[in-house]
Amino acid sequence: MINKTFQILLVLLLLGPILWGTAALWIDGPDSRPFAGALAILFASGSFVLLALARPIEWGALAVAIAFGLVLVWWFGIEPRNDRPWQPDVAELPTAEINGDLLTIRNVRNFDYRSATDYTPRWETRTYDLTKIQGLDLYLSYWGPRAVAHTIMSWQFDGAPPLAISIETRKEEGEEYSAVTGFFRQFELYYVVADERDVIRIRTNFRGEDTYLYRLRTPPARARALLLDYLAKVNSLAKEPEWYNAFTHSCTTSIIRHIRELGLPFPWHWKVFLNGYLDELLYEGGIINTSLPFEDLRARSAISPVAIAIENVPDFSSVIRIELPERPAPPPLEEAVRE
Repeated sequence: MINKTFQILLVLLLLGPILWGTAALWIDGPDSRPFAGALAILFASGSFVLLALARPIEWGALAVAIAFGLVLVWWFGIEPRNDRPWQPDVAELPTAEINGDLLTIRNVRNFDYRSATDYTPRWETRTYDLTKIQGLDLYLSYWGPRAVAHTIMSWQFDGAPPLAISIETRKEEGEEYSAVTGFFRQFELYYVVADERDVIRIRTNFRGEDTYLYRLRTPPARARALLLDYLAKVNSLAKEPEWYNAFTHSCTTSIIRHIRELGLPFPWHWKVFLNGYLDELLYEGGIINTSLPFEDLRARSAISPVAIAIENVPDFSSVIRIELPERPAPPPLEEAVRE
């Protein structure tokens, strides 16, 4: 009886690696889809045959573990690239140059959209005075269930338009994102450095996403440090591409990584991974306005109706903020240091 229980537990323990290895071979395998499919089927069927027929079962389990290890070594050896036939909206890599307090960013995306697929590409070079950073904002944009959203950070400057950075997948021509393939090595990581009329309006006005904008209580000095950390990654990706991963390097987990890079605590809470509830987590932590009940704050932070109504006005960023709740006051200096 004990031996039978051990065998069942051993099979259950290997079930996850078998399923993951099969999916990895199927999705990330050779470009020839029939060949990739054949490898995936061979790995899955061979693993189950070994577990079913090998005696003692430990020998079959060892063989499966070795096969999975080989798949893992192959998978980690798949290299990301910057020289693929990219879709036009991710065709150019942004780069940043910092001289003292002067920031120059090349390839800031500011497309002129007529629909989600019809647009005039426009890549710009912009300069910002880092001493003029006033605050930091967060967008949550929903395309489906409440549990999942796309997160975008936006830095506010005195005398200059906001600078939005959206962490996304870099898709090739004809490529589509899916929730499953996002966990594998299908998409390079891409930081869209953009005008808000581009990266926000494409979602609110043309993709029909339900978008919310929250002002954060982040002090300007910390917002500057976070921006510089973002831009270091932007420059790094221009030289050495990395893989996007929906779990470890997604739009939200990457933001948390940047925050933690500054030595700031931020919990790996379940609301980070089901990031549609991230605004609730920020409310509980006092990072966004708490002078209103949360549901009232959320209702007043919905910007899609306003964005659709104003179309493509030059002061898009200012108008969508007119009715927003106030930005929370930054913490006292001593509290900011402790945080």
